[in-house]
Amino acid sequence: MRVELTDVAKGRRDLALPATSLVYRSGRATLAIAETEQRPTVLGLIASGRMRADAGTVRLDGARASRALRRRTALIDAPDVSDPPPNVSTAGMVGEELMFAGRLADPLSARRWLAEHDLRGLARVPIGDVPATDRVRLMLELAVLRPGIEGLVLVSPDRHGGDPRAWWQLAHEFAGRGYAVLVIAGQAAASLLADSAEPSSPRRRPHPSGIRLRGPRPKAVR
Repeated sequence: MRVELTDVAKGRRDLALPATSLVYRSGRATLAIAETEQRPTVLGLIASGRMRADAGTVRLDGARASRALRRRTALIDAPDVSDPPPNVSTAGMVGEELMFAGRLADPLSARRWLAEHDLRGLARVPIGDVPATDRVRLMLELAVLRPGIEGLVLVSPDRHGGDPRAWWQLAHEFAGRGYAVLVIAGQAAASLLADSAEPSSPRRRPHPSGIRLRGPRPKAVR
C-alpha cells in the first residue's frame, strides 16, 4: 500500500496542523516530526483515515482515500485516542486487543500470548509502567493481528522515554515484514536518530517530514 498526504491541514488558520505532505508505503519505515502535545495525534488520525483534513488531499494507492484507509491501517498508542489507560494490566490490555482481532480473549489466552512473545513477566504490570521498547513491541504485534491491516501509524513513542533507536529498529522490523510504517515523533528523537544513523546504511536513516506548529487541540473521535 502507498499512502500520500499532500498539503493536509487542520483547524482554524491551520493551527491544529500546518500544511503537511508525506508518503508512507509498504516495506518502509517513515518518520514524521510533529511537535507540541496534540499535533502528533492529529497527524496520526488524518494519516490513518480517522479524521478528515480541512485542506489538502489524502490518497491511498493513487486514489482519493476512503473508508478503506481506516480499515487497512492501525492507529497505535495515539494519546487520548487509542492509547490504553495507564492503570490497566498488560494482560488486560492484551486481552482487549485479542478480542478486537477476533481471537480468544480470556485471561489465559492473554497470558499465553505474552509468553509466546517472551513477555509473560509483564502480565500483571500496569501498561503505564511497561518499559518503552516492550510497550511499542507489544502494541505493534497486537495491531498486526487485526484482519486486513497493512499500515501501522505509531504516535509519539518518544513520550515514554527510552532510546529512540530501539523503537525505530522495531519500525524497520515491521516494515521488513511488509507493512507500511509511519512513526510520528518529536524533533529531539528525530535528531538523535539522524545523528546515529550509519552512513553505510541509508535504509535505516529516518525520513522526517518537518512539522512545527503550535495551537489548540481539535476534538477527535476514536
